[in-house]
Amino acid sequence: MKESFDVNPDPKGFVKSKKINWYWAPLFCVFWFVLFYIVVIPSFFSYPETNLIRDERHHPDEFIGERAQIQLLGLSSIGVKLTGTVENEVYAIQFLLNEIEKIKSSSRQELYDIEVDVQYSSGDFELWGMATSYHNVSNVIVKLAPKNTKSESYLLVNSHFDSEVASPAAADAGVMIVVMLEVLRVISSSEKELKNPIVFLFNGAEESNLLAAHGFITQHKWAPYCKALINLDSTGSGGKEVLFQTGPNHPWLIKYYKKSARHPFATTLAEELFQNNFVPSDTDFRIFRDHRGVPGLDMAHALNGYIYHTKYDNFHNLERGTYQTTGDNVLALTWALANAEELTNPEEHAEGHVVFYDFLGWFMVAYTKTTGTIVNVVTSCCAIIFIFLSVFLMTGKGDKEESKPFYMQFFVIVIAQLVTVAVAAGLTILIAVIVDALNITQSWYSETWLIFGLYFCPMFFVLAMGPAVYIHWTKNKNTMHLHNIIISFMHAHSLILAVICIVLTGLGVRSAFFVMIALFFYTLSVIINLALSKITKKDYYFIVHCICQIMPFWFYTYMAFLFLTFFIPMQGRDGPTSKPELLLSAFCVLCTLHFGGFIMPIMNKFKKSKTITSMFAALCVVFVILAATPVGFPYTKDVHPQRFYVLHTERIIHDNAGMVIKNDTGFYVQPVDTRPYSLDDTTLKNALPQSWTDEECETEMFCGLPLYSSRWMNWKNSTKWIPARPPQPIIPTELKLISKVYLEPTKIRYEFSLKAADRVVIYIEPHTGNEIIDWSFNRVLLDEDYETPYFAYHVYSMDEKPFLFWIEVEREAILTGPSFRLGIGAHFLYHTHTYTNEFNEFLASFPDWTYPTHWVASYESWHF
Repeated sequence: MKESFDVNPDPKGFVKSKKINWYWAPLFCVFWFVLFYIVVIPSFFSYPETNLIRDERHHPDEFIGERAQIQLLGLSSIGVKLTGTVENEVYAIQFLLNEIEKIKSSSRQELYDIEVDVQYSSGDFELWGMATSYHNVSNVIVKLAPKNTKSESYLLVNSHFDSEVASPAAADAGVMIVVMLEVLRVISSSEKELKNPIVFLFNGAEESNLLAAHGFITQHKWAPYCKALINLDSTGSGGKEVLFQTGPNHPWLIKYYKKSARHPFATTLAEELFQNNFVPSDTDFRIFRDHRGVPGLDMAHALNGYIYHTKYDNFHNLERGTYQTTGDNVLALTWALANAEELTNPEEHAEGHVVFYDFLGWFMVAYTKTTGTIVNVVTSCCAIIFIFLSVFLMTGKGDKEESKPFYMQFFVIVIAQLVTVAVAAGLTILIAVIVDALNITQSWYSETWLIFGLYFCPMFFVLAMGPAVYIHWTKNKNTMHLHNIIISFMHAHSLILAVICIVLTGLGVRSAFFVMIALFFYTLSVIINLALSKITKKDYYFIVHCICQIMPFWFYTYMAFLFLTFFIPMQGRDGPTSKPELLLSAFCVLCTLHFGGFIMPIMNKFKKSKTITSMFAALCVVFVILAATPVGFPYTKDVHPQRFYVLHTERIIHDNAGMVIKNDTGFYVQPVDTRPYSLDDTTLKNALPQSWTDEECETEMFCGLPLYSSRWMNWKNSTKWIPARPPQPIIPTELKLISKVYLEPTKIRYEFSLKAADRVVIYIEPHTGNEIIDWSFNRVLLDEDYETPYFAYHVYSMDEKPFLFWIEVEREAILTGPSFRLGIGAHFLYHTHTYTNEFNEFLASFPDWTYPTHWVASYESWHF
């Protein structure tokens, strides 16, 4: 192998080199695949050994993962804990109080005060375009404070114990609850210094639209003193918790994370993707940030997101390494932030954003955005300078006339590489468009290996074939020899990335670090090779280059594996209007460009390089074919199900005179991914045609459907309605007009009493020419001129009193007739005992590779 890289300078100083035998090319590719499998995957799934209770004396002041595991078994055995149910409001709260009492009794009471409070709160706010309100939601709150402290700066640690429909919620977020309990136990029984109080918020209403967090931060007596936050949540079944939001504008938080987290797992790229709505979820972090300005760290598990909000989120499916990994990090971070000097007055340290990322979980890198700008610009400029120095030295330092053709050829190579990158990205995206057009999208949902052939192989093919085509077409016209042509293509790729890095940095994108890393290591290899050229006449260029590419290769393949592992399951619940093929192909393009452009051109050092490279194209074709066969069917039983919402619904529509003009019942089915027609020939074969939905959407507010979220409206074209007999009555919707008062000749105030389910959506649409000027709901929708119909969402918890609300209307003129339409959607999320035989039979008709989330609902509308 060594002999293959020997070179002989020609009289001009150019480099001649022998081509390497073709059979080394597959080994070259295998080398990189082996690096990925022996380093990246083990690093991703590495967990510390779980500390056991019997060995506790050997682990003073350490997190005991086994205790958290036992506690989670008890919490998750309560079952589904929906806000408002006895499981959530009684059993779960009693479980927490019992565990807290055990901790309190074993704590060092001479060092700490532990106060416990159960809060029930009511309030309102705007969320996701909805006027959200709630009544009587619960929190269990513990304050751990050093004895006789006068500090008024508290650290807040938050997670939630409530769950989604039919989910035991072991991961989301039961495991975070037991982590908090164990952190409370360790700190309260330790002699280590604690400077500031810590508030542990065990949150009882997160899944019902972040309600309990709002109740705490806007109403609780300890809330004004909470100066920083650790928020814990989940979108999967455990694993490592990723830090995906910080601050904002508080870089000191990352300083402590970097110093304290024993198993770092964090990246600015995830933060910017989340904040730009690439993730179809949200957390309580939003509430603390928006309603009190509390800066903090937002961390969540995301492994195996297929089980998120399903019955499979149970104790047995939780990744066993989760307890110790997350516990170690949260304990260390809680102690560090509670003792941080910055906690006294965080606003004095609000100095801007931070760039942060871990390297394979081995270590953490973090610096301010300003430092990041300097690093990015300096790295990019150094890359440009040393590349042009390298090109200059390639010319053999001849006179200008002799060097001009060389420079011209390098310029052409830069253009050729730019075209290569564009074609590689364009072809990969085109394949995604074709796959989407052929209705074979999401083939990788269960068979994730299909991603390699669909979107990585075309990138590899073009990035290697571009230089190959150039070499072939110019073989009789080259001023350079093969060795320098390959180097020039890699130089050109680095110049392209340098320009991208500078542009992204100029636009204020902190994730520009992603490009900078590739530039840094490539520039390092150029500098080392320039230095070696002065020391020895032997050529080690590609050896040095490949060695310098190992670290960035690990980083980019680690990031690719991370994002695909997290984002592939998310595409199963991102809605039928999403474009998952485009999203995932773009991820593949993004990651591959940063290592493939420096590795794939080397394929041209081998004989028969075009033939070998074409194998990547052949693989891509094979994988596209596989995606169209049963191999590419996305769903599997219990593990990778297709999601649907199924609501047994009754609808009653009144006309202006109050007469019922429509009363129908049926199964309202809402697909949740991009294959909404998968059951059209089986379970949903009796659904009414799409024209029914179109007609309803033209005549009724929000299509006359009891949408549980305003987001569902964007999915209306995939809605299915199957006529069926009525559901069993649970609580009939009773809407009463209590009063109608003319405040002015054209201004009327309507007061209502509503008794219905404990979760209701309320649609309000003024008639043409009229305007809603005030109401008892949150005013943001009115003040910020949201489009009508307005969407309100209300949750009652453990209270049977009617919901009272009022609406004020400004009429266009003093006219008779109604002023507005009012629709009430009632949702009975946990009343499975009322299901009719027909509904149970319909649910049973769903294949075992589907997951229908189901409940009973009603919708009724009036004119007032």
